[in-house]
Amino acid sequence: MMSLKTLLMPVISQRLLARERLLKLRAKAERQRQASGARHTLHYFHQTDDPYSALLGAALAQILGRYDVDLVPHLVSPPPDSAAPDRDKLIAYSRRDAQALAKHYGLAFTDPQVQPKTSELALAQAVLVKAIAQKRFIPLIKPVSQSLWRISELPDDAPWTQGPQATPQEVAAHLQASDALRQKLGHYLGATLFYAGEWYWGLDRLYHLERRLQDLGAARAGVQGELFSPSQDLQQALALPSLPSLPSPVSPPSPPPPIEFFFSLRSPYSAIVAKRVFELGRLTGAAVHLRYVLPMVMRGLPVPRSKRRYITEDTAREAFVRGIPFGRLNDPVGRPTERGLALVDFAQQQGKGQAYVLSFMQGVWAEGINAGSARGLRTIVERAGLSWADARLALKDEAWRTVAERNREDLLALGLWGVPSLQVQEVAVWGQDRLWAIEDKLRAVQPGDLEKTP
Repeated sequence: MMSLKTLLMPVISQRLLARERLLKLRAKAERQRQASGARHTLHYFHQTDDPYSALLGAALAQILGRYDVDLVPHLVSPPPDSAAPDRDKLIAYSRRDAQALAKHYGLAFTDPQVQPKTSELALAQAVLVKAIAQKRFIPLIKPVSQSLWRISELPDDAPWTQGPQATPQEVAAHLQASDALRQKLGHYLGATLFYAGEWYWGLDRLYHLERRLQDLGAARAGVQGELFSPSQDLQQALALPSLPSLPSPVSPPSPPPPIEFFFSLRSPYSAIVAKRVFELGRLTGAAVHLRYVLPMVMRGLPVPRSKRRYITEDTAREAFVRGIPFGRLNDPVGRPTERGLALVDFAQQQGKGQAYVLSFMQGVWAEGINAGSARGLRTIVERAGLSWADARLALKDEAWRTVAERNREDLLALGLWGVPSLQVQEVAVWGQDRLWAIEDKLRAVQPGDLEKTP
C-alpha cells in the first residue's frame, strides 16, 4: 500500500519548490526591508583555506562596485564531517576545480597541490578577523588569499602580515559565532553569500544573486549582465523544449572518446543534467556510458538536512534557468532506486538506456511518480519504449549491484566521490555545472568539428 508520505510528497514539494512561491518570498522580504528602512545586506561566509572562497572573496570588491549593498563578512570553519563524507578527496578536487574555474573565467588561481600550512592559515585568520572588526575586510581579502595560495608574495613578504592581528582566542570566538550563524541560517559551506532568505554558493551561483539584485533596482548606474554568467555552451539550449529544431548531429571523421556519466537516480543534479549530457553526446558523436551508483545515503553516508534542502532548492533555481521541468518530487530512496537501477542494463540491451534514464528522472523529479510501485515503474518503463513484461523479469536480476559497486570504485579512482560526475579521457569533473569542461575537452580532441552555440 502506498504510504502517506509517498502520497503527499509530490504535492508538498511542488508547492515548496514552485517558482511563484520563490518570487513571493522574495517580494515579502523586500517589503519587510523597505518597511524597516534597512539597506540591502549580504552576509558572506569565508573559509580561509577553501579555494572557492579565495575566488569569490577576490570578487567581493567588484560586487560592491556593481550594487548598492552592504556586506557583512564572517570567517567560518570547514564543513562538518556529515557534509563532507570524503574530505581528502573534496579538498584535493576543490583545488583542481578552482584552477579550471579560474581559467574558464580568466581569473588567477593555480593549484599548488597542497593546502596552506597551519601557521600560514592561522596568520591569515588572525589578520582577517581583526580586519572584520575594523571594517577593513574588503581591501585585505584579495591580497591575503593570493598570498595564502601563492598567487602573489609569500606570507612572510606580504605587507598585510605586518598589520594588526586578532588573538587566537578572538579568532576561535569569531569562528564559533560564525559557524553558529551559518548553521542557523541553513548552510554548511564556505564561499557562500546569504541574502534575504536565500543562499548562493561560489562564483557558479553568483549570477542568481546578481539577477535578483538587479530586479530589486539595487544595481548601480550602467551595470548590465553578470560578472560570471552561466556558460553559453553547446548544450545550453539543448535542455529547452524545442528539440525538433535542434541541429543535426555532427559526423566527425573518427569517433571521439566516450563520455563517462556517473549518476544516481536519487541525485537531483543528475536529473537536470542527464538530457544535456545525452544531447552533447549526440551532437558530437561521443558515446555516453551510463555509470550508475547507489545514492550516498543508501551506502551508509549521512546527508545533513541543511545540505538536502540547499541542494533541492538550488536545483530548482538551476532547472528554471535551463528550462528543465523539476519540483514535483517523489523521493526514490530505497526500493524505488533499487528497482530503477535493476532495469538500466536491461534498457541498454534494448537500445533504450538513455530514454529509460530520462523517463525515470523526469518521473520522480518532475511528475511525482512513485517508482517503487508497479504502476509507477510501469509508466516509466513503457514510455521509454520498453516491454513491461520483459522488465518484470529483468527486475529479478541482481547483477546491477555488482555493476554499481564497480562504478563507485572507478569514480573514487578518479579522485571523485559524488554525482553527477563526468569523464572524458584525463578530464574528470563533478557537478551539473561543469559540462562545459567536457565540451571543451571534446573540442580539444577534435578541433573544428564543434561550433559554439551562441
